[in-house]
Order: sequence, then C-alpha cells, then structure tokens
Amino acid sequence: MTGENTAPRPRLTSLTGVRFFAAFLVFLFHVAIMKPFADQGVSEGLFTVFSKTGWVGVSFFFVLSGFILTWSARPSDTVGAFWRRRLVKVFPNHLVMYAVTMALYAAATVTGTTAVLNLLLLQSWVPEESVYFSVDNPSWSLGCELFFYLLFPLLHRWIGRIGARRLWWCAGALIAAVIALPAVVTALLPAEPSMMMPDKSGPALGFWLVYVFPLTRVLDFVLGIVMARIALEGRWIGIRPLPLIALFALCYAGSLYLPALYALNAATVVPLALLIPALAHLDVEDRKTWLRGRTLTLLGEISFAFYLVHWPVLVYGRRLLGEQRQFSLPVGAALIALCVVLGLALAWLLYVGVERPAMRRWAKARRRPDPTRTASGGTPPARPAAAVPPQPGPHDDVPAPPAPARPAR
Repeated sequence: MTGENTAPRPRLTSLTGVRFFAAFLVFLFHVAIMKPFADQGVSEGLFTVFSKTGWVGVSFFFVLSGFILTWSARPSDTVGAFWRRRLVKVFPNHLVMYAVTMALYAAATVTGTTAVLNLLLLQSWVPEESVYFSVDNPSWSLGCELFFYLLFPLLHRWIGRIGARRLWWCAGALIAAVIALPAVVTALLPAEPSMMMPDKSGPALGFWLVYVFPLTRVLDFVLGIVMARIALEGRWIGIRPLPLIALFALCYAGSLYLPALYALNAATVVPLALLIPALAHLDVEDRKTWLRGRTLTLLGEISFAFYLVHWPVLVYGRRLLGEQRQFSLPVGAALIALCVVLGLALAWLLYVGVERPAMRRWAKARRRPDPTRTASGGTPPARPAAAVPPQPGPHDDVPAPPAPARPAR
C-alpha cells in the first residue's frame, strides 16, 4: 500500500485516550434507553440528555478508523498483511463475546440464520432491526469496519492521488454528502414501517440506510482518510480542541430537536471530523495534555473490549435484577457504577487474555526456517519477535512510530 512518506510519525496518544470517552458515550446511551430510575423525571432527563450519544460514539469511531489507518500506513506494507492484522484484531474479541452472549441469553431469542450472520459479522447488511441489533448489539459496527478494511487499500491509493490543495474541498464534499443523506432517504423512501430512534419515530428502512448500512457509513471512514491526509500534508488549519468541543456541544444540543434521521450523524459530523486532527496535532506538537496520561491511555487501549463487553453486562444484569424493575436514585446510580467497574474489569481481562495474545501470535506471519541451511548444519534463521505492536482500527490502539530497523506492519 502507498504512504505519504517513510519517516516515523508521532504516536497519537491523545487519540488513544479519547477513544474511551467515545465508548463510554455508547455505554451511557444504552443505560439511558433502559430508564433504570423509578423517579420518572430522573429517568426521562437521563434519557433526553444521552438519547443521541450512541450515534455520536459510533460516528467518532468510524472517522477515527480511517484517520488512524492512514496515519500509520507505510509503503512497505502489503494488502495481505494489512487484512490479516485487521481480522486478527477484530475476530478474537468478537468470537469470545459472541459465545458468551449466546450462552447467557441470545441463543433463546435469535434464529439460526441470524446467529450465523452475527457470527460472520454480516448482520449490518440486513435491513431488519431483529437481525442487525441482535446477539451482542454493538457488534453490528464491526461488520461495517470489516467492509472498510476490505476497501482501505484501494481507497488509500485513490485518495493519495488527490492534490494537497484539493483535500479540504474533498472533505467538504464528504461532509455535504453525510448531511444530505437523510434528506435524500426521506424523499425517496416510504415512512412506513417506522421505528423508535429511540426518542422519535422515523422510517425503519431510512434508519438502516443512514446509520447501519456499510455502503453509506463508508462516507465517515473516507472522511477520516481525507482528514489524515490533510494533517500529513501540513494543511491543518490550527483549530484547538476546546473550541471544537464547544461546537460539538452546540451541535449535539441541536440534534435533540432535529428530525430523527438528521440526529443520527449529520448534526455532529463537522465537529467530530475536525476534532480528530485537532487532537492529533497536539501529539505532533508534543503537547503534554491530560489525554496522554497513563490511566486514560490504558482505558483507551481497552475501549474496544469495553465496547463489546458492556452490552451483555447491562442486559444480563437487568435480567438478573428484573427486566421491568426500576430503582431509587442512590440504588440506580450505584448499580450503574457497578456496571462500569464490572465492564472495565471484564474488558481488561478480554484485552490481556484474548486481544493482545492474539495479536502477538497471529498478526504477523511467522517465517519458515530455510531447510537448506538447517540441513547443512547452518544456523537457522532468527525467529521473529514475539510481540507485535497493536495495530490501529476501530476502537483499537493508536500505533507507535516504527523502529528504525523494522518497517511498520
């Protein structure tokens, strides 16, 4: 695959840390839609505030994925090696959580076809809520990511040919497409059947096309690729993160009053697209920020695992306590905090017990010994290093710069 240059690039630690906040926004969204508090005012207030944060978290991950993969791309990499790393990064965690979720509760509620589609991460291609939001609910986005990975070598090559002066125009066109998509879908598709999303009713097919369908969500991924090229070409306009966070807050507040389809992605795409290179620029300048602290970096590293773990924790915990049961404010808050602690603990176990070992074992093809040398008594070739640095992707680790004697994979 092509890359802009071979020089080592700074480790984007700030983007590692901020990934945890994106995953936590998805967690808060899922807590809010369960309305856990007996006080209806509290439950409705929580629901109103966090009713769109799930959409935001997923959109952030999709844009971030394109940005990080482009940032870490090197000419020495091959398409096969890239695809291998992506599959090894995604599937071990997915398979473990798929098995756990099916064993705990999902097997009794899904058909055989739906179970197979989830296993293969193909559920996001089916326009039925009972399919794409089944088993471990958040895993639908991994199906989109796999599609992005399939296209990335070609997309990276194409976008690499765009002149530096045209990159901002390209980013603007992609943002315009994201904003226009709900209007196009509303104009062309029937309003029925409808579904709740989650506080407003909207067309079910429209929701799938705007939010779930991999072919339309690739717009976010490509936008991330373009924003990375803007940063790499020195075309970043220097906006600091704080103004962009304020802009995001205003856009998010506005999304609460927009028609359902516009709130899914269009309302917040501008601040999210700008915030990622703004945070990356902090690391390029080597600014010491709280986002680069050890604790937040660790939380960012386990955020992919937390993203997959938190839904079974919430759903199964609710089943144990009573699905319709609601709680007082102190008890409900304590239970939510317990879910956070338990989710993080399980995510850490998944990260250290599955994700990292899988990357070390399978992310890089092992060299086979040269039989001619070993047969003649020569020294066998040196074995490759046991540890493979984590590779970037959706909800995954932001890469360190490559060592001078070894090209990045």
